[in-house]
Amino acid sequence: MSTNPRNALNFSGGPGALPESVLAEVQQSIVEVPETGLSILGISHRSDWFAAVVDEAERNIRTLLGLSENYHVLFLQGGATQQFSMVPMTLLRGKEHPAEYIDSGYWSRKVIAEARREGPVKTIWSGESCGFNRLPTDDELSFSADAPYLHYVANETVEGLQFHRVLGRDDVPRICDMSSDFLSKPCDAEKFSVIYAHAQKNIGPAGVTVVLVKDEIAQQASDDLPSFLNYRKHIEARSNLNTPPVFAIYVVLLVTRWLLNDVGGLEKMAQINRSKAELLYSALDNADGFYRGWAARADRSTMNVAFNLPNAQLQQAFFEQSRALGFSGLEGHRAIGGVRASIYNALSVQAAQKLTEFMDSFHRQHR
Repeated sequence: MSTNPRNALNFSGGPGALPESVLAEVQQSIVEVPETGLSILGISHRSDWFAAVVDEAERNIRTLLGLSENYHVLFLQGGATQQFSMVPMTLLRGKEHPAEYIDSGYWSRKVIAEARREGPVKTIWSGESCGFNRLPTDDELSFSADAPYLHYVANETVEGLQFHRVLGRDDVPRICDMSSDFLSKPCDAEKFSVIYAHAQKNIGPAGVTVVLVKDEIAQQASDDLPSFLNYRKHIEARSNLNTPPVFAIYVVLLVTRWLLNDVGGLEKMAQINRSKAELLYSALDNADGFYRGWAARADRSTMNVAFNLPNAQLQQAFFEQSRALGFSGLEGHRAIGGVRASIYNALSVQAAQKLTEFMDSFHRQHR
């Protein structure tokens, strides 16, 4: 557990908690990065030191994912929201056949709306009729060989839904928003043509978005695109086309070091994350319906556990008592309300255990 109990019990949906060892390094870097004698907030983005930071962060991500040189690793700005537009600008603009999108929840709906600005879009499955409480089965999906690409969101943070398989055809580019489960588990990254993930869940603070883009996809970017929205231009500039978020990229580097050296890789990280999720879902399942989970069991997220209590009064009491005990970030997303416990990489198993103990106690108190 963290020596700072408030950080240790931070179940926020984002920005998420950072590892304590990373926080200690960040604290030191605000005053002085040992290698430079300068504050991280005042180091030039054109310095050799920062170029080395970008290089190492890229190498670490390649190592963690087993990513080949056929892919570029970019550290961009604009969040996942900018990728909602960059992807169709690159792959859909001017196309006759529609890109295929899966509408699985809150973030899927946002990305689909942006894609429609650039070209034809086909929603091949929507969870609207079931209240976005489950994901499609294979029998409910049919993919076209003519689609410019398939897009889906790997983990819906609001509803607590996560795909536990790779979707689509191998002959159609797969594009995936992995913002909330990137580097939380092993990933067959080379089955995808583009993976994007903003940092503020598992891999760092807000301000930087990691984009993995296959070289042949990057080469499709039109010269008519603004440079800032052109993958090729960012590749040529080594993620330094304009002043990048030096601080945020440095923290991503520290987190990738932590994943490699302290955790021991993504398989071990996945085991830790599964342990946390199992604790919380067991608390839901063993409460005789007092806690009502949002997601269908087969589609439960290992990152976000969303649930409701029997009524608004009990829910308010749950929040008040949890805050008094030092828990934070448990309020559900404004779109659906309820309770949401986000258990990203840096949240410890001990913290999840403490939350389940509180949940059990609260249940006994009010049943």
